Amino acid sequence: QVQLVESGGGLVQPGGSLRLSCAASGSIFKLVVMAWYRQAPGKQRELVAGVTRSGMPTNYADSVKGRFTISRDNAKNTVYLQMNSLKPEDTAVYYCNAVTLGGSVAWDWGQGTQVTVSS
Repeated sequence: QVQLVESGGGLVQPGGSLRLSCAASGSIFKLVVMAWYRQAPGKQRELVAGVTRSGMPTNYADSVKGRFTISRDNAKNTVYLQMNSLKPEDTAVYYCNAVTLGGSVAWDWGQGTQVTVSS
């Protein structure tokens, strides 16, 4: 089973930036579509952005378009999320996962990384 370890979260002021990382174990990483998700308190987990096997971003949520950038490094089995111009409504626990052809997640969730945007 692939293990996912997210990192890079923290407390940041509105307008600030953070870069999240998600490291995956195993050699299958380069073969799968990856995505970032987030879950705010009291809300369902939602898709933030996806990235194809070759590194092409896809499926940005409308709420993050123009502010967030997803990327991946297959040599390091890592997917990134660069978050700029952060807003309080971006506060959530952020997770990554692989995405199946049917749109569901492929692996067990990691522990996530908390992002808090507050002055």
